[in-house]
Amino acid sequence: MKADIVLAGVGGQGILSIATVLGAAALKAGLFIKQAEVHGMSQRGGDVQSCLRISSNPIASDLIRSGSADLIVSLEPMEALRYLPLLRKGGWIVTGTTPVVNIDNYPAMEEVTATLNGFGNTVAADFDAVARDVASPRSANMALLGAASRFIEGITPEQIEEAIAIIFAAKGEAIIESNIKAFRAGRQVAADTVAAN
Repeated sequence: MKADIVLAGVGGQGILSIATVLGAAALKAGLFIKQAEVHGMSQRGGDVQSCLRISSNPIASDLIRSGSADLIVSLEPMEALRYLPLLRKGGWIVTGTTPVVNIDNYPAMEEVTATLNGFGNTVAADFDAVARDVASPRSANMALLGAASRFIEGITPEQIEEAIAIIFAAKGEAIIESNIKAFRAGRQVAADTVAAN
């Protein structure tokens, strides 16, 4: 089992929380993990990216080579596009559709959407709305993780939910429940998207 995952977004979206939950779930599943992070200036909407490598065998490097990522997971659509060169043929993109316009030359959303949809293996949804419908928009990152989890072998949804409970334990039961509801709703979004294609 091997999964090379690029997690991307804008500071404050909870991308590194996704990495933390996935890492905890992978350890619970008895897998090896390596992680590398790049933090932008979150208070200014800077980009945040994390390479997360999960495997049933020991991992030598925490970096993902060009053309070898299995999955790009992003809450911000342009950030998903930024890392397309890392994605392998047949890999998946799971991305939010709500832009965070933090630069003057942000491309037109029609352009971004057309590029993402033209790729093929893409699950694109408004994960803020998905989370808001079942819990809280602050759980959008867990809804995104739920959708992405459909494409990660070797880790069960139950193991991810257990990791969510552990990672958010200090914030109380209501926050844990909110994040698990969002996670489950995100999994359903991915299932519906794949079934429709």
